[in-house]
Amino acid sequence: MAKRTRTSKIDKWIREGRGSGIGSDYKPWLNIQDVSSLGRSTRLRGIKTKRQHEFLSDLERNYFYITEYSDLVIDIREQFPLLPLEETIVIADELGLKHPADPKTGKPIVMTTDFFISLDKGQGLFEIARTIKMKDELLKERVLEKFEIEREYWRRRDIDWGIVTEEEIPKTMARNISYIHGYYEIRDYDVFREMDTQNIEDLSLSLIQRLLSGATSSIRITTNQFEMDTHLPSGSGVTLFYHLLAQKVIHINMLEPFSLEQPVLIDFIDETRLKQVRYG
Repeated sequence: MAKRTRTSKIDKWIREGRGSGIGSDYKPWLNIQDVSSLGRSTRLRGIKTKRQHEFLSDLERNYFYITEYSDLVIDIREQFPLLPLEETIVIADELGLKHPADPKTGKPIVMTTDFFISLDKGQGLFEIARTIKMKDELLKERVLEKFEIEREYWRRRDIDWGIVTEEEIPKTMARNISYIHGYYEIRDYDVFREMDTQNIEDLSLSLIQRLLSGATSSIRITTNQFEMDTHLPSGSGVTLFYHLLAQKVIHINMLEPFSLEQPVLIDFIDETRLKQVRYG
C-alpha cells in the first residue's frame, strides 16, 4: 500500500528533510515555488527561529506576524505535513471523503496544516495546529471536507487544532508589526554595527526621554532632532525607535495604527528589556 500511494516526489521531499526539524532546522513541506497561490507569497526571516519562513498568502503572513510578536510562542513551523500519507488516506476512507489528489496525476498528495506552533505559558511546552482560511472559503463543501480529514488527524494526536479566519487576525496589529519586524537586530544596520553596547544603551535611553518629553511632536520631528544632536546619519533615529518597539522596550497600543508623522502615545517603558538585549 505504501509504495502504491506515494510518489517519487513525496519520497524525495521526505529524504530532503522537508516537514522535519524544529527551530532553525525545520524545513517547510511546501515552498513558494511549489504551489500557485491566490495571495501574495512571502518569505520572511523569523526572529524566533532565525530561518526563512514560507507563506502562501497575505493571511498566512499576517498570522505569522501576530504569532511572532507573542511572548508565549516558542517555535513556528509553517506548511506542516500530515504524514504518513497512508494515515490521511485511511482517515478519508473512514469518513467517506475523497482524499486530496494531484489534479494532473490523480495520485494522493500530502496534506498540510498552515501552522504548527509551540507555546510556553509557564507550565511547560505544548503544541497547537492552526489552519488559516478566508471566512468565505468556509462556505465551500469541499474545503470543509478537507478540514474534517485534517481535524481528525490532529485529534488522534491529542493536538489542539483550529481554523483562523481574517476576523481573528487584527490587520492593524499585523501591519504595525510588519513595520518593525526587520529592526529587531540593531546590528543589522551600518551605523550601529560597530557601536559598543553601552553607547547603544545610552542612545536608546536618550531617545526614549525625548519621545516622552516631546508628547506633541511627531515621531519624525523628534527622531530628526535626535539625529542632529547626536551626529547620527539620517534615518538612524527611526531605526532605533523601531528597534525599541520590536524589542518591546517601548510599549504602545499595537492595535491602533501609528505613523511617523504623528506623536506617539507610549503606554510604558520596560528598561529591564533594554538590559537584556544582547548587542555583543
